[in-house]
Amino acid sequence: MTSEGTRTTDVSRDEGTRATVAIFGAGVMGETLLSGLLRAGRRAEDLVITERRPERIDELRDRYPGVRILDNVDAAELAEVLVLVVKPQDMAGLLLEISEHVRPGNLVVSLAAGITTQFLESHLPNGSSVVRVMPNTPALVDQGMAALSSGGHCTAEHMAEAMELLQSCGRAIEVPEKYQDAVTAISGSGPAYVFYVVEAMIEAGVVLGLPRATATELVVQTLFGAATMIKETGQHPTVLREQVTSPGGTTAAALRQLDDHKVRAAFITAMEAAAARSAELSGQ
Repeated sequence: MTSEGTRTTDVSRDEGTRATVAIFGAGVMGETLLSGLLRAGRRAEDLVITERRPERIDELRDRYPGVRILDNVDAAELAEVLVLVVKPQDMAGLLLEISEHVRPGNLVVSLAAGITTQFLESHLPNGSSVVRVMPNTPALVDQGMAALSSGGHCTAEHMAEAMELLQSCGRAIEVPEKYQDAVTAISGSGPAYVFYVVEAMIEAGVVLGLPRATATELVVQTLFGAATMIKETGQHPTVLREQVTSPGGTTAAALRQLDDHKVRAAFITAMEAAAARSAELSGQ
């Protein structure tokens, strides 16, 4: 158990007791989870994904042989674990369609932003085991960060199953649901902030006379190296920043400008705005 009630869970995998997992929604995140589960060792015959567009069905069938592609009702009747990867505005309609097909003992996992466990439970049979997840897009390259919150009827076994599903695409932690708006602001939207900074650094390189390809390579590797240092050294970012910042040097001059333009305060304000918007969406 880490501070403030968050928890990182590692689960052992029993190849002989795999539940059938149905992923509702074949968009980017749905396909990302499907491919991650296959790479993590799940059997194709234990996986289902839903899709109605004929051209998309053909594409998925060619790309993932052995994975069943069904409609929502058939998938709900077949699966023990139902992973809902649809847009928040489509969630109520999906739950209405599948609710009567969710059986006692099934696990329902939602990856839709702003959809609370209370909302899920109110649209499913009494006592349904639900988990709310905030993933992020680096799951596309198996470097995702997902935060999971359990509903009122979720068992420890079901939470472990949900954690294992998300760990197929990166890391996963369990957090109390009251933190989900903050999680959305930090890691859910976080990749966009990083891309925004990278864009600015590349443009600065071009302004300073570098070819764009060279500036891009310099910035991307610098970002990767800095993130790796934080992760592997375990040192606080402040300590690492101070190691780069010589008195009166180039880094000190740059950081002085960032402080004068209140960049740190702007980032905090931006993430507060993202958290507030997440709370608004949860209340809709």
